[in-house]
Amino acid sequence: MSLKGKRIGFGLTGSHCTYDAVFPEIEKLVLAGAEVMPVVTFTVKNTETRFGKGEDWVERIEDLTGHKVIDSIVKAEPLGPKIPLDCMVIAPMTGVSMSKFANAINDSPVLMAAKATLRNLKPVVLGISTNDALGLNGVNLMRLMATKNIYFIPYGQDDPVKKPNSMVARMTMLSETVEAAIAGKQIQPVLVERYRDDD
Repeated sequence: MSLKGKRIGFGLTGSHCTYDAVFPEIEKLVLAGAEVMPVVTFTVKNTETRFGKGEDWVERIEDLTGHKVIDSIVKAEPLGPKIPLDCMVIAPMTGVSMSKFANAINDSPVLMAAKATLRNLKPVVLGISTNDALGLNGVNLMRLMATKNIYFIPYGQDDPVKKPNSMVARMTMLSETVEAAIAGKQIQPVLVERYRDDD
């Protein structure tokens, strides 16, 4: 399936260490001809970390997509009725956002955009990045995996020795996961070997 002409929402949450893996995948969507509409959480926009300043990440995604970021719940709500998406991607998706999404808490622009997309019976693709996927957050991960119209970029343990509960999506599979999700299919296998020397 071609992504040309598809309108894709792209949500960033606060897993700052994962952005370098995600931005090349956003570029792939743009180069494939998709219209990518960026959505950011308050954390992404306002936090400065050793991985960079929020304002710099915002500027970078705006330059990449050609759209201003959607940075408020009010701005995100129209992605349901007025500006429907063909697919909503959240990558990286932190454990905090994952737990909120699984429990219908829509207190950020990204989660509101995802809720609006589900309301239209369109796919939401999640690229998880959390230190707690195999811990207390496991129940939320499984709840989302069992929810209609939610799809996952294949994921696995990124550091099973030092961080045994941590799981991260294989972001290089983002585009093909989106294509499959738009066709109503979960790309398989979902659980992959993430802990690789070449990753």
